[in-house]
Amino acid sequence: MDLAFTKEEIAFREEVREFFKNNVPPETRRKLQEGRHLSKDEMVTWWRILNKKGWGVTHWPKEYGGTGWSTVQHYIFNEELQSYPAPQPLAFGVSMVGPVIYTFGNEKQKKEYLPRIASVDDWWCQGFSEPGSGSDLASLKTKAERRGDKWIINGQKTWTTLAQHADMIFCLCRTDNNAKKQMGISFIVFSMKSKGVTVRPIQTIDGGHEVNEVFFDDVEVPYENLIGEENKGWDYAKFLLGNERTGIARVGVSKERLRRIRALASKVESGGRPVIEDPAFREKLTACEIELKALELTQLRVVADEGKHGKGKPNPASSVLKIKGSEIQQTTTELLMEIIGPFAAPYDEHGDAGSNESMDWTAQIAPSYFNNRKVSIYGGSNEIQRNIISKAVLGL
Repeated sequence: MDLAFTKEEIAFREEVREFFKNNVPPETRRKLQEGRHLSKDEMVTWWRILNKKGWGVTHWPKEYGGTGWSTVQHYIFNEELQSYPAPQPLAFGVSMVGPVIYTFGNEKQKKEYLPRIASVDDWWCQGFSEPGSGSDLASLKTKAERRGDKWIINGQKTWTTLAQHADMIFCLCRTDNNAKKQMGISFIVFSMKSKGVTVRPIQTIDGGHEVNEVFFDDVEVPYENLIGEENKGWDYAKFLLGNERTGIARVGVSKERLRRIRALASKVESGGRPVIEDPAFREKLTACEIELKALELTQLRVVADEGKHGKGKPNPASSVLKIKGSEIQQTTTELLMEIIGPFAAPYDEHGDAGSNESMDWTAQIAPSYFNNRKVSIYGGSNEIQRNIISKAVLGL
C-alpha cells in the first residue's frame, strides 16, 4: 500500500492552506489556538465562507453539493483545517445526519434538508444519549408512538451538544417495545421549536455551556419525518457513529497542539531552564509525537481502504482511530498543563486573566485539560470500542 502523496495532492494541500490563510478571521483562529469557545455567530460566519467557496460539505456526493474530491483530498482538507486551525463544519449536520439522509432518506427528505444543512440555515443537534443509556445506547427509553399520520414523542436526552443553538434534532426513539432492543429503534428528525421540547443547560467542569438536557413531552412530529425504515434506526446510528469515530482521531488538532507545546516549552522556564530542556518532559513529548505519527499512518490506511466495506458499513478500524486519537488529544493537554505547572490553578472559565497580561496565554489551558477528559467517552467510550475491535477486527 503506497501512502505517499502525489504531486497533485501536494498542490491541493497548498491550495487549501492558502485559502485558510486568506479567509479564516484572525480572531477566530486565535481563539481556537488558545482553546477558547467561539460564539454561534463566529462559527456560522466561517461555515458560510466555506460554503460560498463550495467547501461546506466536501465529502457529500456532487448531486447534493459535494466537491467530488477523492478520499485523500478530503483527508488533506480536514487535516489542514484542524491544524491551521479553523472551525470544522457543524458535524451534527454535515458529517452525521447529512450522510444518513442522502444514504437512507427519500427524495423529498433530501431536497428539504440537505441544502439547508450545507448553507447552515438549520443548526442540527444529536438526540442519542440518555440518562442510563450512553455506551449502552440500545437501552434507550425515549418513545415514539404512532398515532395516525403523527409520532407522539416522550422521553429525555442528555449531553446534547450545542442544543441551545439548534433548529433541528435527529433522534433515536423506541418504536417497538416487543422487539429485541436494537431492532425496535427508529431514526426521526424534527424541529427543536416543536411544542413540548425543553432544553436545560448543563454547565461543564471547564465552566462552559456546551451540553444540555433535552426533554420531550407529547411532542407531535409528522410521520414522514422518519428517516429510512421503521425500526431500522440502530443500523443508521451505527453508520453515523462510524463516521463520527473516524473524525474523532483529529490528527490535525493534535499536530497543531504539539507545535504549540514545543513553542511554549521553549519559552517557559522551570528550575532556571526552559521546560523543553528537561529530559523527562522531552521523553514524554517525543513519545506523543511518535504515537501521533503512527495514528496518522493508520488513518491514511483507513482512507486508502475506504469503500471496501459496502454501502452504509464503515470501516471497523474507525474504532482504533477513535481510541488512539482521543488518548493523544488527552496527552497533549496533559503536556500543556505540565508546562505551566501551578499557574494552571487560578484559571477563569472565560479566559480572562485580569490585569496580569503575562498570564493571559495560560488562561484556557486548564479548562481545555478538563474538557478533554470527555473525548475518550463521547462517540462511544474507549472500553466499548475495544469490544468492537475484538469482535469485528480480531474475530473474538
